[in-house]
Parts: sequence; structure tokens; C-alpha cells
Amino acid sequence: MDRVAWRTQILSKHLNNPSSTPILSPNPCLSYSPPEISEPFDFDTKEMRKVLDAHNLQDRDWLFGLMMQSKLFNPRNVAGRVFVSPDYNQSMEQQREMTMKRIGYLLDRGVFRGWLTEKGAEAEMRKFAFFEVIGMFDHSLAVKLGVHFFLWGGAIQFFGTERHHDKWLSDTESYAIKGCFAMSELGHGSNVRGIETMTTYDTNSGEFVINTPYESAQKFWIGGAANHATHTIVFSQLNINGKNQGVHAFITQIRDEDGNICPNIRVADCGHKIGLNGVDNGRIWFDNVRIPRENLLNSVADVSPDGQYLSAIKDPDQRFAAFLAPLTSGRVTIAVSAIYSSKISLAIAIRYSLTRRAFSVTPNGHEVLLLDYPSHQRRLLPLLAKTYAMSFAANFLKLIYVKRTPESNKTIHVVSSALKATLSWHNMRTLQECREACGGQGVKTENRVGHMKSEYDVQLTFEGDNNVLMQQVSKALLAEYMAAQKRNKPFKGLGLEHMNEACPVIPSHLTSSTLQSSHFQMDAFCLRERHLLNCFAVEVSQYQRQGETKENAFIQSYQLAEDLGRAFSERAILQTFLDAEATVPAGSLKDILSKLRSLYALTCMEEDAAFLRYGYLSTNNAAAVRKEVAKLCSELRPHALALVSSFGIPDAFLSPIAFNWIEGYSWSSTQN
Repeated sequence: MDRVAWRTQILSKHLNNPSSTPILSPNPCLSYSPPEISEPFDFDTKEMRKVLDAHNLQDRDWLFGLMMQSKLFNPRNVAGRVFVSPDYNQSMEQQREMTMKRIGYLLDRGVFRGWLTEKGAEAEMRKFAFFEVIGMFDHSLAVKLGVHFFLWGGAIQFFGTERHHDKWLSDTESYAIKGCFAMSELGHGSNVRGIETMTTYDTNSGEFVINTPYESAQKFWIGGAANHATHTIVFSQLNINGKNQGVHAFITQIRDEDGNICPNIRVADCGHKIGLNGVDNGRIWFDNVRIPRENLLNSVADVSPDGQYLSAIKDPDQRFAAFLAPLTSGRVTIAVSAIYSSKISLAIAIRYSLTRRAFSVTPNGHEVLLLDYPSHQRRLLPLLAKTYAMSFAANFLKLIYVKRTPESNKTIHVVSSALKATLSWHNMRTLQECREACGGQGVKTENRVGHMKSEYDVQLTFEGDNNVLMQQVSKALLAEYMAAQKRNKPFKGLGLEHMNEACPVIPSHLTSSTLQSSHFQMDAFCLRERHLLNCFAVEVSQYQRQGETKENAFIQSYQLAEDLGRAFSERAILQTFLDAEATVPAGSLKDILSKLRSLYALTCMEEDAAFLRYGYLSTNNAAAVRKEVAKLCSELRPHALALVSSFGIPDAFLSPIAFNWIEGYSWSSTQN
């Protein structure tokens, strides 16, 4: 009877439930509340954007609007919001076709006007600003433009003389011709000096003859070669009268106006890639291809009609270094685009973490916002601080590049190599962490973060493998060290002037105020760099005394070289942060920047084992650094939304999970 009574009672509750009492009540975690309601801004985000973007804000916003107006940029409505991003569900062929259509749209509206024909810092900075906006929409579109303008066009600017400029630059800017850049080969990528393509001069016809002598000499990964390029810059060994004069650059036509491949040239497609499928990477073989003598880009060296080799630069090493100049612009654009990719992913992940809840800390309590968990702050906010720091470094890099002089080329090469590697590594780490921080939603292509990982992965190896670039940085620093020792003169350049001063001393006990002091932070970074440079020089010298060549001694000292490259990069980035901070008047904006700078510096200290390995920090001080990082994350938590809003990225360039993801994935939205 007890069981019958119990079942009767249950049925009664179902049948007689008062209509005023809802059967289901909404759980707080299942309703969306815009983070702007609960996350006040304590500083002016527009002013912060000015500090971050630094130049051409109106131009950027104009181009954002231009792209959002066109159906070519794949606008789609999700829960009442319009988002733009490429359709990666398209085939490789469709993506390539869309890339060219988008280029045509931007070309018709004057976006590329002056990119090659206008001179001066103002024109170059405007070009950078437009290029950064384009890259925020689609990396394939940016790379396709970068190959055409910065590599093909840049090579003509740097290596060519007036006759080349007059003939090629205007037609390049208008896309009357489409250029590509044939440097890397199947057998040689980073080692450009070792490329095997061979060019000889025929004095009878006054022509150069280009050949691919081996399969390993085929040009590989040449963006634009597979489908669209009409011309290319061929990097080749130049053989004159039986003597190899080293690597030189030649203009060569590979397709006619109708898109037909020219005689004696073979082209194959590199095929589908893990990303960047809107770029038609191809392979090229040259079979006795003849080109006019005038097609040698001759600012560094020339060949007379009778076959005499002429160059004002007698040292082959210096000539070779001159031929790598266009790669500097590529490294500048890669470093900058990496930071804007990081900004997009952080804006999405942080906005999502301010509306998505998980678990409760009390029985029957509300679930907790993701960003209110200290562990979630710890995974995202140091990356946010690093992105701010690297934004200032990228701005510095652009400025020294557009104001370059022959005397500054070495500095630009070293700094661009260091920042290209450091910023692109940071980007990949940020994209991975943001993908994980968005959980399963980070895997959806439309939410951008996950797919950007595959799109930007290539940055780590193109325009120079990052590890090789950092070795070049260490080599350059070692050369400066040796030169200063030999001349017995102070260090000058590359930011090494701190080597002339007394060695910094790290306090035995680090308080919170000391840890957040810019003076302490710079002292710690300079101490690390100067000590590692000294150790590196000593170790290389020891290997040489043991009979090793200079090159092999350097190879054997790779661990110190890696530590030194990192120390140089992070110290240079910290300096650019301090310089940017100094331009901001006292107030809330400066206070936030100070906390971000401290979080950047202390995160670098915590993450680099060199601070413990070489004894720059005691174990107690290392623990104090770690504790301070967590404290700064907590202090910056209330400003997280304002900090990503300061990026100035239009909502349309983010993704559905950055906004009302409940409505975006509702049944009604799915049906629409």
C-alpha cells in the first residue's frame, strides 16, 4: 500500500500542478548578458587604440567599411549581426578564384593606388595600414598581395634601376602584370646562397639563359605561380665566362596575356595545403629560357653587352647580403600581421569568457564566468599583455623600415629577423591557447580562432625559418661584440648601449613595488642579454681554440645562441613598450599600460628558464615573480573587455561566440 500511495502522490503532482508555477525555470548560465553591461570601461578605449594602431586610423576604418559593403567578402547574418570571413568550405580552386575577385574589387576602388609609385614615409605607412586590415579578413588575400607588391614589386624597387622602375612598377600597381617571386627551391629554402638554378650569358645574342639543371633546383612554393602570375623574379646563380658570381635576380615572363605558359617553362601546382588555399603556390622549371640582358636587376651588379661582369661591391658576401633586402619588407609585414591575428583571437576568446559560465563554487549557486577563474585569467591575460607589448614593437619596426637609410640596413635586418620570429611564435601560441579557451566552439571554422591556426602556421617558416633567423640575430650580436672588443670602443647600435654601463644588480629580495618597477625590469632584461652575449662569445672562442672553424664553433654553441636571441628580442620589445608608455600623459590610460608592461616583463621572466639557469633570479625571487604575475592578472581582469575593445576591430571581423552565442545557435537562428 505504501508504494501505491507514493505513486498516487507523484501522479497527483503532475496532474494538479498550479499553472502559476513554471515547471522549468531558466538557469542563469543559459541566458546571455552583453559583457558591456557589467564590465565598465575605466579608460578611453579610443585613445588606447591610437596608442596601439599609431597611424592611419581613418584609412583603416574606411577599408573596414569598404570590405563589409561587398558580398565578395562573404557577409552572413547570425542572430542579427553580420560577420565577414572567407568561406573555407569552398574548394581550393574556388578559394583562389575568390582571392582574385577580392583583389579586383579593392583595385577598382583605389586601395592599391601609390603602393609602388608613391614615395615617402606617409605613403608607406598608409600601405602598411591597408595591408594590416586586409590580413585581418583573410591571410590568403594578404599573402597574395604581399607576394605581388612587397616581393615582386619590392625586388624591382630594390634591385632594379630607373629603366626597371619605369617599365614595371606602374603596370604592377595596376595589375596589368601579375608578379611572383621565385627564390626558394626544392633543395634549398633558407639557404638562399645554395640555390642551384643557373643563368649564363650568351654574348652572341646579348641574352641571359636560365636553366633548372637538377630536380632539386625546381622553384618550389612560389605564390602566384600555379595559376595567375605572368612574370616572376628568378633568383639564380650567375655564371659569367665560367666563373660563378653568386646569386642574382632576373625578370622572367612565365605566361602570356591569355594565361598560357611560355615556351621552355614548366609549371606544376603545389596542391592543397593545411591553410592559405586561396594562394596558388606553384613549382617552376626553366629549360634554356632566354631573356633580354636588360632583365637583370642591376642595382647591385650588371653585365655589359660584351659579357663583362660589373659591380661596385667587390666583396661577394656583401653583394649577396644586398640581394636579400626585399625579404626585410616581408618580415616586417609578417611580424605585424601576426599581432593582428593575435588581437582577433584574444578579442573573441576574452569576450566569450565574459559571457560563458561553467560550474558553481557553492551548492545550487550560479555558475562562474570563465574569466573569473584565476586559471583562465592566467592563460589569457599574459598573452594579452604580450600582444600589447608586441604591438608597440611592430610599430617601431615599421617606423625604422620606412625611414631606412643605407646605414640602418643592418639594424633593420637584425630587428626584423628577431621580431618576425618572436611575434609569429607568439601568434601561434596565442591562437592555440585561445582555441582551447573557447572549448568546442573554438573548433568551429566560423568562430575563426581554430582555423586561423592553420592559416598562420606558415609564418613560422616562410621568409626565413624562425630558428634560422634567430641564429642570424645571435651571429650579428656576436659580430658587434667582437668588433667592439677589437676596436676597444663602446657599443653603439642594436640597443646594445647598455653594455657600456655598469652591470645591473638584482636585489636579493623582490617586493611587489620593485617587481612592477620599469627600472628593475629593464635591469633584469639587460643583465640577461649582456651575460648571455659574454658567455656566447667566450664559448665560441673556446671552440675555435680547440681547432673548430668559426662556423662550426657557432653551430656547437647553438643553445647559448637561442637564449641570446630570445634575450635580445624581449629586451627590444620591452624598450618599445617603455617608449610608447612615455608618450601617454598621467592618468588611467598610463596606469593600465604600466600594469600591462609589468605583466609582459614578469611573464617573460617566469617563462624563460635562463633567469634561473644562469642565476639571475634566486628560487625565492622566481617564486615572487610567479606570484606577482597572478596578482597582475587579477588586477587587469576588470579591464579585459576594455583592453580588447581598444583593438578597434569591427564586430563583423570577430565571430558569433564573441557576442550572443545563445541566440546565434538557437533553433530559430538555425532555421534562418
